[in-house]
Amino acid sequence: MLTILFDGIAYGMLLFILACGLSVTLGLMNFVNLAHGAFAMAGGYVTVVLTQRFGVPFLLCLPLAFLASAAIGAVLERTLYRRLYGASHLDQVLFSLGVIFMSIAAVDYLMGSSQQIILLPDFLRGRFELGGVQIGVYRLFIILVCAALTIALQWTLARTRFGSRLRAAVDDGRVARGLGIPVNLVFSATFAVGSGLAGLGGALGGEILGLDPTFPLKFMIYFLVVVTVGGTSSMTGPFLAALILGIADVAGKYYVPEFGAFTVYAVTVALLLWRPYGLVSREGGR
Repeated sequence: MLTILFDGIAYGMLLFILACGLSVTLGLMNFVNLAHGAFAMAGGYVTVVLTQRFGVPFLLCLPLAFLASAAIGAVLERTLYRRLYGASHLDQVLFSLGVIFMSIAAVDYLMGSSQQIILLPDFLRGRFELGGVQIGVYRLFIILVCAALTIALQWTLARTRFGSRLRAAVDDGRVARGLGIPVNLVFSATFAVGSGLAGLGGALGGEILGLDPTFPLKFMIYFLVVVTVGGTSSMTGPFLAALILGIADVAGKYYVPEFGAFTVYAVTVALLLWRPYGLVSREGGR
């Protein structure tokens, strides 16, 4: 039981890192970017290419995957996404779906349709027992990395000048510009960081989740569920939602494997019936 709980926490932490960029763009920037998984896929494939073809150490690939995905996000934000900030959510959804299918076609052409394998270093493989709990070394590594990133992200958004500027730019961009805040630059940096975190999540999760050209479609529903159940008013809600859903998914697949992903959807419906505006939200607190 404790082993399942540990694996569920690791999976939940990974889901949060993958989905937190969507939480930022949807919750803070009010932009529906369903193509968020494409940036995660980019980070995963960057890791595959660097490790398999160039022999780059896995740990060095992680920041490189972040930077590559952030760079792609920054370019797309400047050239395409920015034009849709003021558009309706339907236009944003249709555009981001187009980005998904374009990314799938591009990766399938360049890398093939077969599932890719990320080679982990020897010191991240295997399991050890602690207090009767079977702990996977790589899952422990994921928990530590994701916990550090979660704390850094929450602190950045809540305690730094950049976080204050971002909230001001979202609340009223016109007033923020009048106060000297470079709104376009703040949005570009936010979108790039969110894309980079997705790429880092893709690099970390490729070994657990699997990596193929359909990755953005397969896990898009998971990203949306984390953000919807958690709420978009803070990072705390998606973090709690990711942990709950990660544990539910792992436990469900272990105890009732015939149900598949039904367990996650059942938990999602139950949580939304209890907190329809998200676990942590201003509306839900009324």
